[in-house]
Amino acid sequence: MTRGTFIAFEGGEGMGKSTQARLLAEHLREQGHEVELTREPGGTPGAEAIRALLLAPPGEGWTLEAEALLFAAARADHVARRISPALDAGTWVVCDRFLDSSRAYQGMAGGLGDGCVTALHDIGSAGLLPDLTIVIDVPPADVAARLVQRDGATSDAIGGRAADYHASVNSAFLELARSEPGRFAIVDGNGTVEEVHQRVLGAVKRHFGTAS
Repeated sequence: MTRGTFIAFEGGEGMGKSTQARLLAEHLREQGHEVELTREPGGTPGAEAIRALLLAPPGEGWTLEAEALLFAAARADHVARRISPALDAGTWVVCDRFLDSSRAYQGMAGGLGDGCVTALHDIGSAGLLPDLTIVIDVPPADVAARLVQRDGATSDAIGGRAADYHASVNSAFLELARSEPGRFAIVDGNGTVEEVHQRVLGAVKRHFGTAS
């Protein structure tokens, strides 16, 4: 059986990743493909339990090291129980965030170091990488307005961090994409949802030779 195809969506807060992941999954299903749409942190009961701990941490919150370990643990369960079995069955997997979020948030913006994050991934998830990682890019000023509209006065423990931290995260994603052009595609997130969707389909077509 032919192995499935793995596509991840990445980018900072308020970029529209979840919407674009859903639209791509719907498009692929319309083309007759089996598609597993999932997210990180989460995607399995165990990983969703860890997600709750990460986004609403107890007490004073997690240290950077503990946060990275929790993300790696959630991802290990997600890969073992959902992503790898789907790929082995020939299914397309579309994931809202994956390893590169940990690299950008904890490794680069947080200062833990890319090597530490990728080492955890090698141990927990056997180094699995997406076939294509799509980074949605929107200017910081536009993102701020989107977050106000999405979250109002409330935000989770990561989304509510300082603006300079999120600016560093956004820069980290672009740096990763430019350093690994064979695996990444940067998609302009400005415009309507449908306009961005068409750009995503274009990126998929360029990478795989088809949008389906």
